Amino acid sequence: MSEPAVAIPGAPESDSGPIGARRTFAIIAHPDAGKTTLTEKLLLFGGAIHLAGAVKARGESRRARSDWLKIEQQRGISVSTSVMNFEYQGWTFNLLDTPGHEDFSEDTYRTLTAVDSAVMVLDAAKGIETQTRKLFEVTRLRDMPIITFVNKMDRESQDPFALLDEVSSTLALDCVPANWPVGMGHDFKGCYDLFTGRLLITGKENKNLEPEVIILEKGLDDPRAAELLPAAQLAKLREDIELIQVGYPEFDTEAYRQGHMTPVYFGTALKNFGVDELLKGLGNFAPPPRPQPAEGRMVLPTEKPVTGFVFKVQANMDKNHRDRVAFLRLCSGHFKRGMKLKQVRSGKPITVSNPTLFFARDRALADEAWPGDIIGIPNHGTLRVGDTLSESEDLRFTGIPNFAPEILRRVRLGDPMKAKHLQRALEDLAEEGVTQVFRPRIGADWIVGLVGPLQLDVLAARLAEEYNLEVGFEQAPYETARWISGATAKDLDEFLAQNRGTIADDRDGAPVFMARNAWELSYIEKKWDRIHFHATRERS
Repeated sequence: MSEPAVAIPGAPESDSGPIGARRTFAIIAHPDAGKTTLTEKLLLFGGAIHLAGAVKARGESRRARSDWLKIEQQRGISVSTSVMNFEYQGWTFNLLDTPGHEDFSEDTYRTLTAVDSAVMVLDAAKGIETQTRKLFEVTRLRDMPIITFVNKMDRESQDPFALLDEVSSTLALDCVPANWPVGMGHDFKGCYDLFTGRLLITGKENKNLEPEVIILEKGLDDPRAAELLPAAQLAKLREDIELIQVGYPEFDTEAYRQGHMTPVYFGTALKNFGVDELLKGLGNFAPPPRPQPAEGRMVLPTEKPVTGFVFKVQANMDKNHRDRVAFLRLCSGHFKRGMKLKQVRSGKPITVSNPTLFFARDRALADEAWPGDIIGIPNHGTLRVGDTLSESEDLRFTGIPNFAPEILRRVRLGDPMKAKHLQRALEDLAEEGVTQVFRPRIGADWIVGLVGPLQLDVLAARLAEEYNLEVGFEQAPYETARWISGATAKDLDEFLAQNRGTIADDRDGAPVFMARNAWELSYIEKKWDRIHFHATRERS
């Protein structure tokens, strides 16, 4: 599908060796911006799959490679981060497809701690939307390099210059067009690659195969350009390129890698335009594995001891075996299958006998892995989100948070005889770090905490599908929750003793104050000035 690599001006020459060849990135977007379709096409151009378009297909084929949970396939949305590993033209890509819906943003936030760069997908007609802005703010906190992909140029769209201005002003980033659309909507004819001077034009449409792309290596100087493009479009393209050369800065790889500049690719994932160029841009410009923050120091990817952290746990990827797989981001060292690594939280060694590389739900045994790779470690509840694994040093990687839930519900079980089964199921799913489970110190009902209402539907569907449990949810007498700590142990003990009716424990046994409303939370915070109320709790 893809042609040989094309030399791109400004591409670093120092990214060599197995570490330098790694590109670990996430795709972030507002719902319906076309993120999952773009993921499919990146895998197609990377040679990882042989047929794209499954997102819009019917029947059994209606399954995006990255959307493998049953509820994702039914609703056509992503509700869980998927990891896909593939190789392309000498690079090894670890692609993390994140949920776009804001109700699952917590999963996305934690995923962003495990990547070195991001691709921000925008709908060409809508520009920057609410969820895009929220996710972007998280990437800015980490100075994460961002490549922008403006999707759906084959539909009626905003003016490309207006979109660049919006990105620049809203996100405070210097924009550099990497390619430029030729027309839009029904008049969309392809893209001009500003980095290589090539012109890519639409060829014949074939509903059963990938659309044809005609590549003119000499760009606008190729005589066929005048034959394949209407004169008015070709004239406008020449005019636009002149404006770009005068009005926008040259691309600077270091400015991009420091999070100050974004190359912008225009295209349509559905019709393959801009996708191959985006993939080459990621290979040429995106950073190799970056240093990772730990308590007391930064861990460099070139360090010899193997280290990594768990940023996600997925229960029941294979529903026949009730498995739990911890997603480990390798931060340093050359990992080999069968290694013994210390789980720093417990101090106990773990022999990693069956590590896997992911292709969504499919897996392959990993004999070795390098910094930047994401490997799966099957376990039975031993590993949790936030855990550090280390070959030697007692490190603890930082920055992997829990978020206070915005929705609290009591769980109503259809069959009371399955209470213990429900407890195990809730604890399994809570290990994934999306659903939170609280056990009030007074009362027997479990309370689940979630960020958004759609998570309730997903939780009920997964309990039914994966555990054969029919549940409903009732309004809890609380609206929000806060983790609590005291200035001293005595202060905390006094608070817990006087507020037993509103105290619960999370799954780790950490105390949580359950507030009936925002007014009560504010009142208690002022009354107990030696107690700290936390909206986030870093994983330990």
